[in-house]
Amino acid sequence: MMGPVLLTGGMGFVGRQVLRSLLGHGEEVRLVIRKGKQEQLVPSQLVGSTVVTPDMFAEDSEWWSDVCFGIDTVIHCAWHVEHGNYLHSPKNLDCLIGTLCLAKGAANAGVRRFIGVGTCEEYDQSGGLLSIDTPLRPHTVYGGSKAATFNILSHWFPVRQVEFAWCRLFNLYGEGENSLRLASYVRAKLMAGDIAELTGGYQIRDYLDVGIAGDMISEVACGSVQGAVNICSGVPITVREFVERLAEIYGGRELLKFGARPDNPLEAPIVYGLA
Repeated sequence: MMGPVLLTGGMGFVGRQVLRSLLGHGEEVRLVIRKGKQEQLVPSQLVGSTVVTPDMFAEDSEWWSDVCFGIDTVIHCAWHVEHGNYLHSPKNLDCLIGTLCLAKGAANAGVRRFIGVGTCEEYDQSGGLLSIDTPLRPHTVYGGSKAATFNILSHWFPVRQVEFAWCRLFNLYGEGENSLRLASYVRAKLMAGDIAELTGGYQIRDYLDVGIAGDMISEVACGSVQGAVNICSGVPITVREFVERLAEIYGGRELLKFGARPDNPLEAPIVYGLA
């Protein structure tokens, strides 16, 4: 077991699964959540304490230093990820600046270990298979902000003798995902008996259940690995195959209409990870 853990984004798609995993292993967790989110906590989420803020990315390093007092490990899952606009949103810059304030405050408070959450969008995706040694070449504000955060903290934390790991997420799906994301969209259509309009589905991706991802991030936090870590299945699969597997579970394969939507020319044809 670790010492006390501070978790941000614990009410989000990924953070909720990290919280579940930590509590399942008996870890003491201090949650930092946005005002209004505390009502979403359920009785099974018996955290050690909860810190509420109107906007954690607007807090300065002194505030974070106070919040991190007595904390052994920080797991920072929070970021702006509103579906449909997060890739190029200016809020990514707020998240970058706010994360650096958190990092400075954590180091000043004597935190031993800091776990950040990145994305496969940081990588040069032209090669298809992405390992932690793949060069970084983001093409979005989101990926660029994450990569910048990683690069800065990779130099900042060693100077302060803080262990640092960076978990890069690939294509996650599962409990709590946005209804407009692929798996949720297809599942809802099939269960309603409606047509699911899709692209040709020939893109190759790396899909991982968010619950497994939460466990993987928790394991990284509890371990000693430092630097970048890919949170992925390591199994390449076409979008078509992935969707057809959903249809095997929910029925309605005849409702899948591949080719009804055009492919996005800006998306890489092949993106999967090496764990």
